[in-house]
Amino acid sequence: MGGMCGIVGYVGSPPASGRPLEVVIEGLRRLEYRGYDSAGVVVVTPEGLESTKKAGKLANLVEALEAAPLGLGTAAIGHTRWATHGAPNDTNAHPHRSGRTAVIHNGIVENFATLKAELLAEGVEFASETDTEVVAHLLDRAYDATGDLTSAMRQVVRRLDGTFTLLAVHAHHPDTVVGARHDSPLVVGLGEGENFLGSDVAAFIARTRQALELGQDEVVTITPTSVRVTDFDGKPVQARPFTVDWDASAAEKGGFRSFMDKEIADEPKAVADTLLGRTDADGQLVLDEIRIEESVLRAVNKIVVVACGTAAYAGHVAKYAIEHWCRIPVEVELAHEFRYRDPVVDERTLVVAVSQSGETMDTLMAVRHAREQGSTTLAIVNTHGSTIPRESDAVLYTHAGPEVAVASTKAFLAQITAAYLVGLYLAQLRGTLFSDEIASKLDELRVMPDKLQTVLDRSERVREIARWMADTPTVLFLGRHVGYPVAMEGALKLKELAYIHAEGFAAGELKHGPIALIEPGQPVFVVVPSPRGRHSLHSKVVSNIQEIRARGARTLVIAEDGDEAVVPFADEVFRVPRCPTLLAPLLTVVPLQVFACELAHAKGLDVDQPRNLAKSVTVE
Repeated sequence: MGGMCGIVGYVGSPPASGRPLEVVIEGLRRLEYRGYDSAGVVVVTPEGLESTKKAGKLANLVEALEAAPLGLGTAAIGHTRWATHGAPNDTNAHPHRSGRTAVIHNGIVENFATLKAELLAEGVEFASETDTEVVAHLLDRAYDATGDLTSAMRQVVRRLDGTFTLLAVHAHHPDTVVGARHDSPLVVGLGEGENFLGSDVAAFIARTRQALELGQDEVVTITPTSVRVTDFDGKPVQARPFTVDWDASAAEKGGFRSFMDKEIADEPKAVADTLLGRTDADGQLVLDEIRIEESVLRAVNKIVVVACGTAAYAGHVAKYAIEHWCRIPVEVELAHEFRYRDPVVDERTLVVAVSQSGETMDTLMAVRHAREQGSTTLAIVNTHGSTIPRESDAVLYTHAGPEVAVASTKAFLAQITAAYLVGLYLAQLRGTLFSDEIASKLDELRVMPDKLQTVLDRSERVREIARWMADTPTVLFLGRHVGYPVAMEGALKLKELAYIHAEGFAAGELKHGPIALIEPGQPVFVVVPSPRGRHSLHSKVVSNIQEIRARGARTLVIAEDGDEAVVPFADEVFRVPRCPTLLAPLLTVVPLQVFACELAHAKGLDVDQPRNLAKSVTVE
């Protein structure tokens, strides 16, 4: 199976009702961004298990249920899928059934071929190509041996290699859902006379805000009135309760035409919330989730940021700020490359893992590798209770709220903000900046949300240009210094959302080859550094604009208010408010996000669910 899937489980008190199905479908709607090439549900009714599953978006499943309703019951589980095992068709969709047992699964069972061969030898017949069906057969057989679904689950999970969240129901236990997690997310929602399971709190947010965080390798059994958690060997475990602090409306579009439009509009708040409560009464920075001895952080002589995609570009921005403020060398590594090239990290290395979901498998594996080498690990993550922060020595949560659109926008800004906080905290600890310098940088950060709002208020012109450019086959992006990762992120957004060729370059590289790409009419975005910077980068970038304009490029320039030097060479100038050089990415990336989003809308594409992508990549 695998990829990123949405999982929901529900059990409520009789009398038998339609509520389990209603709750599960509503939960799947909120999780649909996690996977959307098939969906399915199973209800435990007095007559036994009844299930329906359909390839395609959730609407197909809802239609099928309207045409052929399932019986009423007390428990139900549901799943939306992003395929990695077996084609996305009705048969391979979840749930998978065997005898009186039904299972849904997020993850990949790596030893499924061996297990399948063993079952085939015993005469078991398979209906699908999935690894999950193997689990269903094993569970059904284990249940026949033990007569207890929880024991059966513990027996089966001990035989599985890979990553998995599993939920199971059995016809003989209409009031029970059993779940298990290994390297894949699962949370419990606590209700009155009902309980919930979900791969994400969004699954049950409309019903309850009280939740429990499950740890690695734990099995949970929910009934309408109880929640029992044990480890895989059956020892009881205390799960950690937490309260979800965002409401159901936050997971809905709030009047915007897409989640992405809403999330871009949420950016000022995401940055402001990430900065909240980070200083004590004396104005000293305190990062509450940093559980690392100060002496360890003072001894750090190298920082490695590990991340993938957009989060890696946030890491590149972090590098400029942290090196400048802390005088510590910072490397940025793609997480999936990091552990395979025998990286040089030791107990004086701080590894910073950046991930919106906190479940990115490549990044999680990089964290584990770093810890094995004795490094200290710090997670910058948006999703509470996720695996990466749990396995790191410290975590700094970005308080961006749920990000539903697959392509990241507000989480990217919150990640950069959190990275600035880490940099300033280290500078405070190591004495590389005076406390008044840190205080003034924090003040500069605190006015960024207002400046961000200004950029958003001015964005109509960007949208207009995007609509005109809907049929453009390729767009190039140039930037220098912190503008370079911004250019790469601008290109990535366009690839993700509009499916057109886009590339981001360091502007200085232009004459080392890429200028050959410039032909008349080629649109090029240029992120121009502030003319007030200490370096003469501004004039260099202005000469780059002249060079490409002379070769016929259409220059779309992002420049700060009052920068008149760019005007003669720009076909279009998008203005951002003045701010310190290192903080500029928070502003300059926004027109690029708006541009990609609008161009995709103009092409009639689904910006929230781009083809072939999932919200977080939970397999390596």
